[in-house]
Amino acid sequence: MNIDELTDQERLTSPEVTSPVDDSLLMAIEAIVSVALEPVGLMTLSALLGVGVEEIAQAVELLMVRDRERPRGFRLVEIAGGLQYRTRPEFEEVVRAFVAENFSTRLSKAALETLAIVAYRQPISRAQIAAIRGVQAEGVVRMLQARGYIAPTHRDSGPGQALLYTTTPLFLERMGLASISDLPQLSAFVPSVQAIEAIEAALGYE
Repeated sequence: MNIDELTDQERLTSPEVTSPVDDSLLMAIEAIVSVALEPVGLMTLSALLGVGVEEIAQAVELLMVRDRERPRGFRLVEIAGGLQYRTRPEFEEVVRAFVAENFSTRLSKAALETLAIVAYRQPISRAQIAAIRGVQAEGVVRMLQARGYIAPTHRDSGPGQALLYTTTPLFLERMGLASISDLPQLSAFVPSVQAIEAIEAALGYE
């Protein structure tokens, strides 16, 4: 039996669940996660609440089951190695419209381009970023590092041993990703060979 398909009562008495989940523990987890500025890990919850990690994980699973069963505007999800309440996907457009103006003032087009390059090509040096963008990247890289979205994690083994940058857990949190592997595939945004050939033909290229 798939434990994700169980009702709350069935879940509490299922052989896969070793003990009932205390409602006070569920409410305590909800209270902590709802006020946390960053995703909260299971180990942190375990230390704060004085219960085992397995019991915390069991309670979190039950909270996620209840989120699927109760219609609310947010849900408990795993983000960047921790737990956080996030807007449900069906309300993303509404929320995006609400925050669009604030977000656009925080990150310029150049910053977004640079952040995308780091996300998809990491680890990457400033020189490599500049080569891809065609302009110097030192200022933008320094700003993104100051904001906490990227960080120098190690050095290149080649001549000069340039600093190599990667994205941070804060980047994953802001993007709503559990890991870098959850980034959209670039192939979805690249035109097919047939489309490129059709465009070239229309423009008169040989």
